[in-house]
Parts: sequence; C-alpha cells; structure tokens
Amino acid sequence: MNPVVYDLRGLKCPFPVIKTRKKLAAMASGMLIRVDTTDPLAVIDMPHFCNEDGHELVETEKTESGHRFLIRKR
Repeated sequence: MNPVVYDLRGLKCPFPVIKTRKKLAAMASGMLIRVDTTDPLAVIDMPHFCNEDGHELVETEKTESGHRFLIRKR
C-alpha cells in the first residue's frame, strides 16, 4: 500500500501537526501517510502527536531541508 504523500514544508509549528491530524481524520484506519516538513520542532511534535492520538510512527527520516515521517493511522 503506497502512502499518501503530504508536503507540509514551509509551515511552522503548530501547523504541521494540525494539518496532519485533519488529513488523518479523513483516512481509513491502517492507511499510511508520509509527511514532509521543514519545521525543526516537528521532530519533537510529530512523535508526541502520534503517541497522543494512538497512531503508529513507522519511520522518521532526516531530509536535506527537514524531516520526513511515515505514519500509520490507528
């Protein structure tokens, strides 16, 4: 199953988490989303968000301009 690609580069805290939460709400359970961010705080915020909302943070990757997160919806 290919992940939904969500480009949130250029957005600052708290928008990457807010937009990811909204996008995940419209997705079926078990689906994957790949989120690209440039916000330096996202590396703290995304894992916390996943833990709080019960989503699985499958992978975190450092990119040239920020971070990429692979999340499986609960």
